[in-house]
Amino acid sequence: MPLEEISRLVGHRSTTVTEIVYRKQIRPVLQGGAVAMDRIFEEGPGP
Repeated sequence: MPLEEISRLVGHRSTTVTEIVYRKQIRPVLQGGAVAMDRIFEEGPGP
């Protein structure tokens, strides 16, 4: 989910506030997504 959408949903005026408040929760999600993408692209194209 885009940070802008989270910011709007929780009523923050900007994504900066959202990032500061949720930084500890957002970072592991982003890192997990990056790891998943690395695995997908390491495997190469499907059959």
